Amino acid sequence: MSGRVYRVTGVVRVRLGVAERREELLRAAIEQISARGVAALRIADVAAALGVSNALVLYHFSTKEKLVAAAFTYAAEDDLSRLRKLLGRRTSALRRLRAAVRWYAPTGQAKGWRLWIEGWAVALREPALREVTRELDRQWKAAIAEVIAEGVAAGEFTCPEPDGAALRLTALLDGLAVQLTSYPGAVSRAKAQEWTDEALARELGLKREALTTPRR
Repeated sequence: MSGRVYRVTGVVRVRLGVAERREELLRAAIEQISARGVAALRIADVAAALGVSNALVLYHFSTKEKLVAAAFTYAAEDDLSRLRKLLGRRTSALRRLRAAVRWYAPTGQAKGWRLWIEGWAVALREPALREVTRELDRQWKAAIAEVIAEGVAAGEFTCPEPDGAALRLTALLDGLAVQLTSYPGAVSRAKAQEWTDEALARELGLKREALTTPRR
């Protein structure tokens, strides 16, 4: 176990290192944002969730705004890491894109859609968070566009504008996420998956059936 172990009145405790403590605080902040929303979040909520003082939270993140921005970055980078692993597999570009888009879609396993929606709303009023969400969004699109370009170069499919295709695909998925998360029942998960597959096939100049049995 990392960290320094020490005893207080016979109880063994672990003093976390700076990086470990920050990570613990960020995870707690993410949970609180998901449960309460950014507007209602208080430093005291994060501190209480971990049984630490407000001063400790403020020592690592001097303001609520900095804590929120760091929490969004932490959550999004975790998903970005997963996305890059999917896109980095040793298989065809089509298989990688299909796996990544289905995972990223609100019907898939990517976590944190409620967190993202909260972030988009707050970013309208908070320039610092707006820069964070903009950069993370840019990285998502760039990763998708890069693999589309690889598939075009390999002759797997056609797409005259990989950057535009990545933007349109992520815009569709973001919009579906809002519908599925904010308005339960507005769109079925099956229909959202159908639209996602159709959009991907259309952007790659393929029939939808090609997504079911893509070439290796």
